Amino acid sequence: MTLTLAKPQRREFADGAALAPAFAQWTANLLQKSVDERGEALLIVSGGTTPKRFFAALALSAIDWARVTITLADERCVPDDNPRSNARLLRETLLRDHAAAARFAPLADSRLAPEQELAAANARIADLPLPADVVVLGMGDDGHTASWFPGADNLAEAIDPGARTLVLPMRAPGAPEPRLTLTARVILRARALALHIEGADKLKTLERAFGPGPIEEMPIRAALRETAGRLTIFSA
Repeated sequence: MTLTLAKPQRREFADGAALAPAFAQWTANLLQKSVDERGEALLIVSGGTTPKRFFAALALSAIDWARVTITLADERCVPDDNPRSNARLLRETLLRDHAAAARFAPLADSRLAPEQELAAANARIADLPLPADVVVLGMGDDGHTASWFPGADNLAEAIDPGARTLVLPMRAPGAPEPRLTLTARVILRARALALHIEGADKLKTLERAFGPGPIEEMPIRAALRETAGRLTIFSA
């Protein structure tokens, strides 16, 4: 991949409580701008524990949610009611209050056989108003983002901006369950991206990711290097 000379913008906060409303306002402003200009907006978010306060704050934003579609950057292949389901997390924390009016396009469907589930996921993403207006990424202590894990079986294709598909299955030593993940063809083409990280350990991981080394070793480097001019880092 070609390195870019642009650098991400950085917004730093004292703690997660201060970060959440500012990040929510930034996201809401971009979504409403897209609705005003294009008549619709697409938001792609990540799961995990870090974004819960951000989701709660974003759900309270009074924008035209009826014209916003939300989907996930990745999903564990588990039933919707499983505590580790990202879809369940969104329904409990984001798809409520004002944001209950948004359209949600889930990534996984555990009722289907794996091959059918993958085909259905690709069809759902292809039907969305791409490119995404905002992609919100997280980062693990190993430098993964979405389900782009170091050592994952389909990592090389997942981080390729010219990937043949929009969604790939992913198995990795650092992931207990099989997963579905959006590829770089979707994530890296977004109009705006945000990286949300909290905690001293994550900040140390981020500084390592800014250093030299292959993207496969710390896949968050794909976003840091390929989308820097469109990327804002929100950290606490």
